[in-house]
Amino acid sequence: MPGKIRVTILDDHQSIVDGYIYRLNQKPEINVVATLAFGDQLESTLAEHPTDVLLLDFSIPTGPLNRNLYPTLTQIPKLLQLYPDLDILVISMFSERGLIKAVMEAGASGYIIKDDSAAIQNLGNIVLSVAEGGIYLSHKVDNYYQKPQGSGSEEPTLTHRQLEVLLLCAAFPNNKTEDLARKMTVSNSTVRNLLSGTYLRLGVNTRAAAIEKARKMGLLSADIPTAPRIH
Repeated sequence: MPGKIRVTILDDHQSIVDGYIYRLNQKPEINVVATLAFGDQLESTLAEHPTDVLLLDFSIPTGPLNRNLYPTLTQIPKLLQLYPDLDILVISMFSERGLIKAVMEAGASGYIIKDDSAAIQNLGNIVLSVAEGGIYLSHKVDNYYQKPQGSGSEEPTLTHRQLEVLLLCAAFPNNKTEDLARKMTVSNSTVRNLLSGTYLRLGVNTRAAAIEKARKMGLLSADIPTAPRIH
């Protein structure tokens, strides 16, 4: 991705926002372009400040006069349709499995639990990884989000659609989510979901790692050419 990674932060606690900014400012490749405290400001903020990665608190008030919770879960797919290249990294105090699964299936690129101090300290690297097409889950989340694979000797398997998107990634490594969606004639959020599910099943965080592991497992033919990535 050319230039700096542009980050917008949505959280209604200023001390938390300040902490995120402190971590992100340690990476010269990252530029925090906007911060906001209310959900009803989000669409106008993204329109005014083009953003690559959105740090999104799951439970925020809708507005200064409307303290009801912003419908974050329903808004994630809408935001991704409006901004196909946007990556959403949810940071929340909630660790319920069903909620996390719903957030990832809505198209988020990661989920960090707020008390995961290691992840917060490494926030800059996580944002860079997500901006390059990776996903990130707090270790606690990762441990119970993945489907059980049975005995430790069993290899993970991929669905037909997961394998299809991985084949496209191997053949067209420079394609964005929007490009892959067009080739598969599906929505951007569907591609995001397929990639997230693929990464989780393979136990990796990036497209390159997923392709490499799938090759070693024999899920992808070794003779499928992989074009050099354009930076």
